[in-house]
Order: sequence, then structure tokens, then C-alpha cells
Amino acid sequence: MCFKGRLDMKEKVLIVGAGPGDPELITLKGKKAIEEADVIVYAGSLVNREILKYNRRNAKIYNSATMDLEEIVEIMVEGVKKGLNVVRLHSGDPSIYGAIKEQIDELRKHGIDVEIIPGVTSLSAAASSLKVELTLPKVSQTVIITRPEGRTPKPKGESIKELSRHGSTMAIFLGVGMIEKVVSDLIEGGYRRDTPVAVVYKASWKDEKIVKGTLEDIVPKVKEANIRRSALIIVGDVLDPKNYDYSKLYDKNFETGFRKRKK
Repeated sequence: MCFKGRLDMKEKVLIVGAGPGDPELITLKGKKAIEEADVIVYAGSLVNREILKYNRRNAKIYNSATMDLEEIVEIMVEGVKKGLNVVRLHSGDPSIYGAIKEQIDELRKHGIDVEIIPGVTSLSAAASSLKVELTLPKVSQTVIITRPEGRTPKPKGESIKELSRHGSTMAIFLGVGMIEKVVSDLIEGGYRRDTPVAVVYKASWKDEKIVKGTLEDIVPKVKEANIRRSALIIVGDVLDPKNYDYSKLYDKNFETGFRKRKK
């Protein structure tokens, strides 16, 4: 049994981005992959189980939250060797903190290729919930995606303190559990104490929660909201701009390849 069109699978695993949580925030291609899967290995601690209901084939479903890399790969290899459609389902977009490189390398040892179907990130969902543009002219044209150092070390020069020197919009994953240290590093690195910050818990889920403040007061607000995990920290003046320039994209005095300047 194979997928039709571009989803045909021959010795291949589909790595699918499930999106941030809302079952409707998955790509059409990702949804089709889930619908036609015979085996699904999903990140159970992060992926909304409602998305699994799209499956039409009564797929065998495995929760990778309770498995190690060897067990995950073994299930995928076994499924492919049996000629089954195998989907590895990650939260958000698998290219960001998805730990997919190691899975790809292990599958290749078995002669199995992958196809990656991107997904909507939690950062995109959080920005949508906050109704903000992360790249405002005159405010910030750069978004830094990072995380604090924990069990996974960070390369030299990528500490939050070092990255803060740029003063750009920063999206910090996996950091709400150490919010005090994160805020301390942001301030010590160069952000003003009155820099706007938002913490979005489970962006796009039904129980989404948003906490807004500044670096001066965000820590007690987050603690009061009892947010300890599954949250994204966004920092920067784009959250509450005092002054910004309108884009040249729609400026009547600015010519593009599609629009001439009005006289």
C-alpha cells in the first residue's frame, strides 16, 4: 500500500510536522499523510491526540514519549520493511528542536530514506495569538530562535546573554521552567528592563494561556499563572512598539516590479 502522487513511499518514512496544537493548523499534505498511514509514531507529550483522528486506516499508533531512539527506529524500520506507510509525527515544525537528524541517520543505516512535511510552528501560532508582527520596520528586522542551556549544551557564543546584545526580537523555547535565569541573562545581555515580553502557554490549544509584561515584572506573573512548561517566551519591542515605520511594500510612493509609483 502506497500513498498517491508525491506521497508515494518506497523504503521511506514520512516525518510530518503536526503543527502547534490546533488540529486545523496542519498542512493539507500533513493531514493526507496521517489519513493514509498504517503506522504512526507520534510525540505524545507535545502532539494533540485529536490530530490522530484524521487517520482512516486504523493505524498502529505508538507514543514516542515513552520510547528511546532505538525503539523508535526499530518500529519505523519494521513498518517500512513490511511495506506499510509509516509516519513519524512531530509537534510544530520538525526542523526546530525536533531531534530528527539522528532519526534520519539511523534510518539510512537500514537503507530507508525520509520525506519531511513541514508544519506550522508554535512561534507562528504564538505570534498569531498575540496579534503581532515579529519583524517591524525601524523596530526589528531579525528574529532569533533559541533556548537556554540545559541538559543539551549550547555552542560558544550562543548563550542568551550573548544573543541579547543584538536587541532583536527573540523567541525562547524550552525556557519557561527557568524563567528567572532567562530574564536575568536577557537584562544582563543588554535588553532594557522595560522591554516587552510575552509568555504563551500551549499556543493554539483550547487551554492556551497568555501572560504579558516586561522583563521587570514577567517572572511573578508567570509564577502566578502557574506556567512551568509547554510555553514560548517572546521578547522585543515589536510586542508593544512605541514607533515604527510603515512598510515600503504598499507605499504609494514606492515602486515595485508589480506597481508603479503614483503621480
